[in-house]
Amino acid sequence: MGYATPGHLVVIVSSCTVVNPTVLFSFLKEKSVQIIDNKALQFVTRKADQITALIPKSKVLARKGDMAQVLVNWGYQETKLLRNLQIKDVPQPITARYKWPGVYTPFDHQRTTAAFLVTHPRCLVLSEAGTGKTSAAAWAADYLMRQGEIKRVLIVCPVSIMDTAWRSDLFKTVMHRTVAIATGDRHKRIRIVNGDYEFVIINFDGVKVVREELSLAGFDLIIVDEATAIKSTSTDRWKALNTLVKANTRLWLMTGTPASQSPVDAYGLAKLVNPASVPRFAGAFRDQVMYKISQFKWAPKRTARDTVFNVLQPAIRFTKEECLDLPEMLYTTREVPLTKQQQHYYDVIKKSMMALAAGSEITAVNAAGLLNKLLQIAQGVAYTTEREVVEFDVSNRVNELLDVIAQTDHKVIVFVPFRHALMMLEQALAKAGITSESISGSVSASQRSDSIKRFQTEVSPKVILLIPQAAAHGITLTKADTVVWWGPVSSAELYIQGNSRAHRAGQKNSVTVVRLQGSPVERRMYAMLDGKIDLHQGLVDLYQQEIA
Repeated sequence: MGYATPGHLVVIVSSCTVVNPTVLFSFLKEKSVQIIDNKALQFVTRKADQITALIPKSKVLARKGDMAQVLVNWGYQETKLLRNLQIKDVPQPITARYKWPGVYTPFDHQRTTAAFLVTHPRCLVLSEAGTGKTSAAAWAADYLMRQGEIKRVLIVCPVSIMDTAWRSDLFKTVMHRTVAIATGDRHKRIRIVNGDYEFVIINFDGVKVVREELSLAGFDLIIVDEATAIKSTSTDRWKALNTLVKANTRLWLMTGTPASQSPVDAYGLAKLVNPASVPRFAGAFRDQVMYKISQFKWAPKRTARDTVFNVLQPAIRFTKEECLDLPEMLYTTREVPLTKQQQHYYDVIKKSMMALAAGSEITAVNAAGLLNKLLQIAQGVAYTTEREVVEFDVSNRVNELLDVIAQTDHKVIVFVPFRHALMMLEQALAKAGITSESISGSVSASQRSDSIKRFQTEVSPKVILLIPQAAAHGITLTKADTVVWWGPVSSAELYIQGNSRAHRAGQKNSVTVVRLQGSPVERRMYAMLDGKIDLHQGLVDLYQQEIA
């Protein structure tokens, strides 16, 4: 675990009916705070008179010199006052008295994260992807609402996870709360922002569109997921968000990679959460963590790591290795909008499908051909009748993949259903400075073996690109802890076997499976794969659903 462990000195006892204060006095000096029947806190302090004056439900049990043994009601407000008095070992009552609503039982690290968030109005959650940050934040926000501390929550995150991650997790954890996504044109966004919703989800660029309305809408907690999107104070995104953060606004920033490219990346995050820890200007912070090699080249100082650690406080971090109670396989879906070019040609193909449906009998063969065209467009390449390759602008999906890769310190497997999409992706990764190797049907057995050996034993490559039919069986890639599907495949067996390349004997970490989707047909295909249905069995139904 990372930077903070709330409640680590707590001693829990079952009853206090026969407790002798004099006997306990020396014991409590060593053991700090004691929880009594989940209702009260008992501890020794020099601040007994201040505590009893500020907290009505408190009393002194015994005194010895300037020390006193105190009994205090264990509630949120009492805990808040005790922490303000610098009695830091006081645990948050959320850990034992909150009901944790929803369909899941929280893991221990999620309880700890929620307690940390409740304790710190402005802080960072730096846990790795796949550790359940969203659910922990949802529970913490719900608890604060129950305590009357907050009324409305604004969640700022990438478009790709607004629905599939945030709204989905909110419905599974705090389903009694009202939730809406502020998307669409300006008027629609304003309607949502000014509506009677307790949780409002908006994308980063959407904040700029309705900044004034957000500022007046009464959001007293702002949660920013994938917070590296606002790492630079010179961007419009950072400036827009900064105007929303008032003196009494709670702010929780969440990212597993706060300074993945450079120590300077930490500046924008620290400037929001802990502005007193960094200089007024970004250039001065750069000079603290970097030294100049040449006119355009800088390198991190040896002290940069410690500096970044100090400015990004208060913070908490869990790695997947530390979350021993996590399930072995974690699934997440990222919504990636089609670009305008993709959407145009996607609609053209759908019109062809509708015309065919109106004029002739639909068979599995022609349904498969047209559905395949939709998948090709969504994934960035399409094949003409002459087998020529047409490439599409797929920048949204590429950027999402780069974001996934940046969120793990381990290696990544990417399954790409179409060979030319794989080739295109290989070039995009190289352009981004990410080392990769690929395996397709045209790669010889010896070359495959060499690529797999390098992936398993050497630092490079970071990513391996695979055609599912060529590499979903019989290989071990346990150096990866993340499996990405660039798009769905038609075989449930290939899908299951592909995920098993990393999740097998020898794997030391929890494995996260990330599905990228941006079109209706992809959503339906993933749903069928989740049900272990081979898609060729339901192609006609899938076709009819798509054109309906």
